[in-house]
Amino acid sequence: MGTRKISASAHILLAAAHIYWATGATWPATDERSLSRAVLGAEVSFAPYIVLPLAALHLFLALAVLRSDRSAVARLVVAGLAAGLTARALLGLAWAFGDTSTTFYWLNLFLYTPACVALLWIDIGLLRIKRARLEEFVA
Repeated sequence: MGTRKISASAHILLAAAHIYWATGATWPATDERSLSRAVLGAEVSFAPYIVLPLAALHLFLALAVLRSDRSAVARLVVAGLAAGLTARALLGLAWAFGDTSTTFYWLNLFLYTPACVALLWIDIGLLRIKRARLEEFVA
């Protein structure tokens, strides 16, 4: 499977999780408070008006990733995505020095931050592939 499909699939999976949470389900946690603390490290609402726009954003990002080899606008979106992933990865590293007694700490350390770094690596690679193709065409 190509890296473009891997990145898009990750965003589709995240969209599906947000849509699932919009139904009021809290898996893998037992309640919304526990889910919020595990996913975000703080208590926030998982109400549909919050998670459904996030689901739509992830679907939009998946589409942009898939079209980034054919559209300058999609490449711009992927560049913005890479910037956001960079910020999240840096925050994740800072949070690695936080309270080790929380579920969020361990999920951030072993899942969230590594996933952000992996997606960042893929997205930067997608942007470089297009640039290399353009340079070949011009040369």
